[in-house]
Amino acid sequence: MVALQGTGTLCTSSAETEGHPYGSFVTYGLENGAPVFLVSVMAEHTQNLLADPRCSLLVAEPGDGDPLARARATLVGTATRLERGPDAEAREAFLSAHPNASYYADFKDFAFWKMDVTAVRYIGGYGRMSWVEGESWTEASEDPIAAVADRIIDHMNEDHADTMALYCRAFTRATEAEEVRMTGVDRYGFEMSVKTAEGPRPIRLPFDEEVSSAHEIRKAMVALAERARQA
Repeated sequence: MVALQGTGTLCTSSAETEGHPYGSFVTYGLENGAPVFLVSVMAEHTQNLLADPRCSLLVAEPGDGDPLARARATLVGTATRLERGPDAEAREAFLSAHPNASYYADFKDFAFWKMDVTAVRYIGGYGRMSWVEGESWTEASEDPIAAVADRIIDHMNEDHADTMALYCRAFTRATEAEEVRMTGVDRYGFEMSVKTAEGPRPIRLPFDEEVSSAHEIRKAMVALAERARQA
């Protein structure tokens, strides 16, 4: 999720208001999980970081419906200003995410900063939340399905709603499921929202093994549908 967005709210300690939290909208790239910013020295958040490098970055999943039911993550850590020459990887990480910034990236009043993430607070929606240690965050990898997830979700909802209802009846307690929509998919499984008499309910089903492409997801879905028919 964080790798896909590229924008978030950077929170720093305000030098003007005796350390009160100050939030500002920023763009970022990711270098091995570390957010990289390109900011002007005139920006308020830059002045704040020069005085106190502690900061956090809030990234929220876009979408329709209840915003509190969607995912968001707060990355906590410290930011460091980078030298122009040595850290070419950080520069590339940012400009690959925001190529239009290349025309002012070398202005003297702009500089790249990198955030060392020490912890992450993740919220996946109502009742789904946890802390992630900085080391676990750094060792994690981007989901290879993320770039095609929306296309897969749209296809399943438009063409295979009956199959998803079959999944629910075969593998969950929603045995009377009729109205089902896929809401998420990743390398490990997928999520659906099922309409019940008590309101919508979330369901997650795992794949038998980790997948890495849309083709592998299709194979996993077909195999799951066959098992559901047998069940």
